[in-house]
Amino acid sequence: MDEDKVFKALADPTRRKLLDLLYENNGQTLGELCEHLDMARQSTTQHLGILEAAQLVTIVWRGREKLHFINPVPLHEVYERWVRKFERHRLGLLHDLKKQLEGE
Repeated sequence: MDEDKVFKALADPTRRKLLDLLYENNGQTLGELCEHLDMARQSTTQHLGILEAAQLVTIVWRGREKLHFINPVPLHEVYERWVRKFERHRLGLLHDLKKQLEGE
């Protein structure tokens, strides 16, 4: 996984909206995604290309239709690498506070 590509992809609000749309209804065509965006199909295609390069979106062809699916694996890897380690400390502090307040 190229973390730089993932962070670049997530930095743009339009790309985050595309991921939200795919989360709500996975497997959408370009036309279906464009219905929810105020931009040209070409611009949406460029955003999807960045999401594909970051492996956040995968493509499946069904006949002549190109379906877009969210791939949560890179998000999970970012979570494991960048978020989880900070949660561990916070949860440990909360656990200690709970024990202290309960007199254990």
